[in-house]
Amino acid sequence: MKPETTTILDDLLKRFKELEPLKETLLKAFLCMDECYRRDGKVLICGNGGSASDSEHIAGELMKGFILKRPLPPEEIEKIKSAFPDDEKSTLMAKNLQGALPAIPLVNHTSLISAVSNDTSADMVFAQQVYGYGKPGDVLIVISTSGTAANVINAVKTAKAFGLKTIGLTGGTGGDLPALCDITIIAPAAETYRIQEYHLPIYHTLCAMLEREWF
Repeated sequence: MKPETTTILDDLLKRFKELEPLKETLLKAFLCMDECYRRDGKVLICGNGGSASDSEHIAGELMKGFILKRPLPPEEIEKIKSAFPDDEKSTLMAKNLQGALPAIPLVNHTSLISAVSNDTSADMVFAQQVYGYGKPGDVLIVISTSGTAANVINAVKTAKAFGLKTIGLTGGTGGDLPALCDITIIAPAAETYRIQEYHLPIYHTLCAMLEREWF
């Protein structure tokens, strides 16, 4: 791990001293995601309500530049230029593309979610996507402030059955997630909105660490 990557985690713990007990857990979560990407895997993310918005937020930070610029490497720029040698706009396209860490939020596929809800069960909307998208070695991040959301629990169970690593973001006692997830990050709060207030700096830190390590 790069020294700069460790510095990002240290900065979080300086700003939120109450998160110091989570240091080792956060480091494990980073290493789990880093290993996934080193094996050409992807991250799937899901949650309900505000946690659904967080799922999209995480994907947005991973899939394009977050804090750092992520220019394409010269060999990939050359691929674009070679594919369209007579297109002057190809150079601009290559310049505007950014390095990405593959991440899919499972919360905004309206037609699929409504079809699963109607045809099978609303509790399976995330599990179905985990089964369809997930491969062994991929990572599923589930966000549930209570740790008991049925559709989230079913997603975790499906992930574990088919060889995905699982990271839970929760709060309070953790609900069912500590017993199911490979790694569970429990925010030190009990009220939903306060748990969510901790989730933001936690996942921003993980995304920033991954970006620093890769770009």
